[in-house]
Amino acid sequence: MPEYRRILLDGAAVQVTVDGDELVAGDGRRVKTEDARHLPPVVPSKVIAVHLNHRSRVDEFGIGLPDTPTYFHKPTSALNSHQGAIVRPEGCTWLNYEGEVAIVIGRTARNIAPQEAGEYIAGYTVANDYGLHDFRDTDAGSMLRVKGSDTLCPLGPGLVTDWDFHGKRLRTYVNGEVVQDGSTDEMTWDMHYLVADIARTITLYPGDVLLSGTPANSRPVRPGDIVEVEVEGLGRLSNHVVTGPTAIRADVGAQPTESEEVLSTALGGDWEFRGIRPPRR
Repeated sequence: MPEYRRILLDGAAVQVTVDGDELVAGDGRRVKTEDARHLPPVVPSKVIAVHLNHRSRVDEFGIGLPDTPTYFHKPTSALNSHQGAIVRPEGCTWLNYEGEVAIVIGRTARNIAPQEAGEYIAGYTVANDYGLHDFRDTDAGSMLRVKGSDTLCPLGPGLVTDWDFHGKRLRTYVNGEVVQDGSTDEMTWDMHYLVADIARTITLYPGDVLLSGTPANSRPVRPGDIVEVEVEGLGRLSNHVVTGPTAIRADVGAQPTESEEVLSTALGGDWEFRGIRPPRR
């Protein structure tokens, strides 16, 4: 399966192919993978994410799914890359990982059938749909700041074409320990369905990204943690968490909160334990 990456090479953004432990540019220049400065593998005009899709995540929250998927938008200013720093703003606490598969559009798609959708997909990459749940009380509907704050959409390391999404394992690690372990087979709506559903009313352009949902056990991480998402056949996306250089401004807008809604979501939807929480990390 061919894999394409984007890296910063001699000051320019360059697309490269993977050749063993090296990355090869179109003009023949080579760089060791471990030495490369990665960029997001694609440049989307938009990033759209499904709220809930994996059955284990739905069961974890003890809820039912609607008949059809619901979505939210992550602005492109949230994009990040393999080995990039994930910023938890000073004054915030509840930053959660969510390991996912990202669908990358290859052809302009509008009003297509699910059985046609594969023809419009360029390939797939690994994503981590981080959520800053400190803002969940004010942004639960739009998820704008929860999921769209700067750095909270790392993609990579590369775009893999000709990847069959069926029966693939997805794992998330925090500091080397497995914290999520799921499969694409537990998705209620598969990749082709999601693309066709969105493309009914929203034109999808080459490079656009759809995030397909996360399995159970999304939990908070803190500065200093190394978070990795590994998807069978797509590779391993690695990021580290840092504290932002400035605090959330207190003279404008909603402030971070720690309501039961925030805590229950960040700690896994343990609704029966509302008000009884483990010590903060």
